[in-house]
Amino acid sequence: MSVSRKIWILGAVVLAASFAIAADTPAQQPSPAKSQQQAVINSIFYQEAKLVENMHKYTPLVETYIQNTKPDDELGEVPTSDKYFLGRLVLDKRGISDLSYDRKKVGMFSRVLDRLDSFYKMTYLPEGFMQLVFLSHGFNVQNYDLKYLRQEFLGDVRTLVFDVVPHKKIKGTHFVGRIWVEDQQHNIVRMNGTYEPQRSGNFYFHFDSWRMNMQPGLWLPALVYTEDSDVKYDLVRKISMKGQTRLWGYDLKHSGRQTEFTDLQVEENSQDVTDKSGSSANEMSPIESRHKWQREAEDNVLDRMERAGVLAPAGEVTKVLETVVNNFEVTNNLNIQPEVRCRVLLTTPLESFTVGNTIVLSRGLLDVLPDEASLAMMLSHELAHIALGHSVNTKYAFSDRMIFPDEQVLQKIGMRRNDPDEDAADKKAVELLRNSPYKDKLGSAGLFLRALQSRSHELTWLISANFGNRMAKGSDILRMESLIRSAPELKTSDVRQLAALPLGSRIKLDPWDDHVNLKRSKPEAVLSARDKLPFEVTPMIPNLVRAGEARGNEVAEKR
Repeated sequence: MSVSRKIWILGAVVLAASFAIAADTPAQQPSPAKSQQQAVINSIFYQEAKLVENMHKYTPLVETYIQNTKPDDELGEVPTSDKYFLGRLVLDKRGISDLSYDRKKVGMFSRVLDRLDSFYKMTYLPEGFMQLVFLSHGFNVQNYDLKYLRQEFLGDVRTLVFDVVPHKKIKGTHFVGRIWVEDQQHNIVRMNGTYEPQRSGNFYFHFDSWRMNMQPGLWLPALVYTEDSDVKYDLVRKISMKGQTRLWGYDLKHSGRQTEFTDLQVEENSQDVTDKSGSSANEMSPIESRHKWQREAEDNVLDRMERAGVLAPAGEVTKVLETVVNNFEVTNNLNIQPEVRCRVLLTTPLESFTVGNTIVLSRGLLDVLPDEASLAMMLSHELAHIALGHSVNTKYAFSDRMIFPDEQVLQKIGMRRNDPDEDAADKKAVELLRNSPYKDKLGSAGLFLRALQSRSHELTWLISANFGNRMAKGSDILRMESLIRSAPELKTSDVRQLAALPLGSRIKLDPWDDHVNLKRSKPEAVLSARDKLPFEVTPMIPNLVRAGEARGNEVAEKR
């Protein structure tokens, strides 16, 4: 991956018959027959070129979060700084480009500081990380040899493993590493390696890139993990880093409540249509009208965020969150109308906010919360805003305010509260917690805030909210600070104390339709302090399944 220029995607197509390898290879024949193997190799080159062709149809969201690290005697390595990108991948005749989801709050002074900082450090380009989803220009039989190694299961999918060996006379940027190919249609489902040649001012990271079967026969890029340790990228400077890139929003036009125009149905028998607007029973009081107007603004915002690809449709996770909220309402005798709803923001930065009577928590925040008490703490703060009547700005009830490009959603929609409202919500939240089933577990919630405080100075992008208020600034906690005083001491070396989890611990995102679910993985035993990894980037290894089989497994789990 180059951080200084784009890799041009031209993808030459090699027409060849698709050839499947037999399920059981004879013992006396450790690798496929030569002719059969060449047919498979030709098919791999063809399918990769076909993928590049198909990607012109999609403009998925791409989010990259990077942590620069340094060695630590106790923890192995710890983050020292971070960087964040959010945009859309656009593949056209010119190659790969991005449409950035710029934040409104970034002013001229911040941009100047960022340029000065980049002069002395490695500059990360969002397009560079997007390039890790494809193999480089000229991936064909004229430039590469594929050396068959073995068969291997990745999740439920059997794959063929090949080393990718560039020819000695190859020119320009080229991939060196290994690929995993599913054994039915020969789509590449995993790439592991780097690009060469490495030159001064033209540095390529090592990466592990995964694709998922989102529709029958359709494998598309979903996850990329990037890592390099203590690598010299010029004469004197070195870099150690870890990065996660996620892609989603492939089928936005069919996500959520959006439907095709052909779904419109008109009642043919006009006699069955009755206008009941004249009924006095349906007339609203001024207060009812106000609540309905606020709900309209709320629904407009949620719908626009979902259409922009940053908000997940309602589903399994929202039901879990709403159960916790219901516990608060019952134990505190709250009767809030209209009812409180919950949604999941699909981005990594840690944040929570309300849109009217809807509580929104980010995927990244849900990932790192260690237990239900910590989750309850976050929800209580937002429920307090609702109970105190801190409603959505009703300017969003005017539909013209929702007409803007998706890339401007971070600029056009803001849910930040002023300091007095935030302070009032903190006080009310403590009251709600003390009357709740979580009143005896607030020590772990405060411990989470201690852990956040210990890392917030380095992880400035992780705590920099896209829509709501920041949870911390520098080493200062800005949310529910009173709970820290009653929290136990933070002990980084104690394996029994899990104050915060790594990123990616809880939420599984479907890149096709943006639905989120809770991961079914079993918790791993923490054997040393180096396994705790609070708020940290880790490798991403998905459980690959074929489209159709995945949905069948989900149905079986629910039963």
